[in-house]
Amino acid sequence: QVQLVESGGGLVQAGGSLKLSCEVSRRTFETDTMAWFRQAPGNEREFVGNINWSGRVTNFADSVKGRFTISRDNANNAVYLQMNSLKPEDTAVYYCAAGSPLTATTGAAGYRYWGQGTQVTVSS
Repeated sequence: QVQLVESGGGLVQAGGSLKLSCEVSRRTFETDTMAWFRQAPGNEREFVGNINWSGRVTNFADSVKGRFTISRDNANNAVYLQMNSLKPEDTAVYYCAAGSPLTATTGAAGYRYWGQGTQVTVSS
């Protein structure tokens, strides 16, 4: 059974930083495209960023570009989201997702496996 488990969420003041982690139990993790999405109350789930299998290619939503980075550790089946210069509008539940590189782009439908989410709250 594939499991994705996020951790690292919490409460932080505006301008602060948080690092989210996602541990993946999936045999083909090293070939998956991994992504982070977020969902605020009343909003649709939105793409934050993704990273290809090698870790050399990343893409980010315009709203987080320059503030967030994604990295992965294929030896330990983990992916990370480093969030800097956080803003109150970054408050959301953050989800880790895994998908085939053939389907996984910026849309949630392209990712087959999802974590349960971790809450990030940024106070002003």
